[in-house]
Amino acid sequence: MPIIVNLDVMMAKRKISSGELAEMIDLTPANLSILKTGKAKAVRFSTLENICKALNCQPGDILEFTPDENDERMK
Repeated sequence: MPIIVNLDVMMAKRKISSGELAEMIDLTPANLSILKTGKAKAVRFSTLENICKALNCQPGDILEFTPDENDERMK
């Protein structure tokens, strides 16, 4: 998948645990884990907004686009 989730990197920079962040943004630890591992198929803007507020960051600090080398549209 060409979208890379760097949530764990930003959490480490801010020295915040998964449990702390989950509580701050009112998300279950299981759902936060799905986001952190990149297994989520979607993320609500409200959730992304809450994460950015809690970590004092921008969406681009958490999400990164990496083109798929097999995608003809990117050539």
